[in-house]
Amino acid sequence: MAPRIAHAGLNVTDLDRSLALYRDLLGFTVLAEGKEDDQRWAMLGESGGAPLVTLWQQAQGSYDSGRPGLHHLAFTVDSIDRVREYETALRAAGVDFAHDGVVAHREGGTSGGIFFHDPDGIRLEISAPLGPDGAPAPHASAPTCGFF
Repeated sequence: MAPRIAHAGLNVTDLDRSLALYRDLLGFTVLAEGKEDDQRWAMLGESGGAPLVTLWQQAQGSYDSGRPGLHHLAFTVDSIDRVREYETALRAAGVDFAHDGVVAHREGGTSGGIFFHDPDGIRLEISAPLGPDGAPAPHASAPTCGFF
């Protein structure tokens, strides 16, 4: 059996600004947090559950999609209606989107979601397994999550 992902650790420039997205807009619970010198961190997940994302305030600059490393972080929800609820809240908060609205994962696909950036430019996805029938796919032959 191959190992499973336990959580993703993301370097951020401003923990409070990142928490405004991950905690306040996406709904993750802060499971633990701490500080060492001028570096802070917060471990996020579902209340009473395992950590899913840890934010490490230790970066400068912004995410560079042209360098090796994390391509994007994908979250899933049960329904396309829930995806659209997140889209509405994220747009109201001024979050930068990679595509306009809900898009299919591939041309003719039955799964899809939204693709956007966190405050440091890290690419994020929220998708559902069913529901975006007829939604456009931004790329003809590559997965939607690939090039943005």
